[in-house]
Amino acid sequence: MADPTAGRIRKIREIVRREPLATQQDLVRALRREGITVTQGTISRDIKRLGLVKVLDGSGRYRYALPGAVPAGARPLSTLQRLHIAFDEFVAGVESALDLILVKTGPGGAPPVAQAIDDMGWPDVAGTIAGEDTILVVPRSRRAGRSVLRRLRDLI
Repeated sequence: MADPTAGRIRKIREIVRREPLATQQDLVRALRREGITVTQGTISRDIKRLGLVKVLDGSGRYRYALPGAVPAGARPLSTLQRLHIAFDEFVAGVESALDLILVKTGPGGAPPVAQAIDDMGWPDVAGTIAGEDTILVVPRSRRAGRSVLRRLRDLI
């Protein structure tokens, strides 16, 4: 019996090579057109497994690319650009709970947003914990919490 994950991964590689996909939802739709039904959470894991990167292509649009196969004229995104894209694509809201911060996303959106926050390397963030649709951001102090909350809310 064929491994469905391996087949899906092969199909994702094909699609990313031929189509300019800007969001995980674009990839979900492209796979659906190929007869493969997946959740956004599965796509998020597949993107990580494949090491797909988001690049700014020659026409000024964001798209996924395979590592080492960045299209001509495209350039990798900065960490801050990736954070902005993750917030635009997934985040529904940011709120405080005592000295902690909760970031709410759609289903499957928490892991990529938490990774983008972690990648920022903010010294006032001790870390993040991501579920399926909620991220707990742990600031290093109460003052840091207020600052991080403002920064995250400014991204919405």
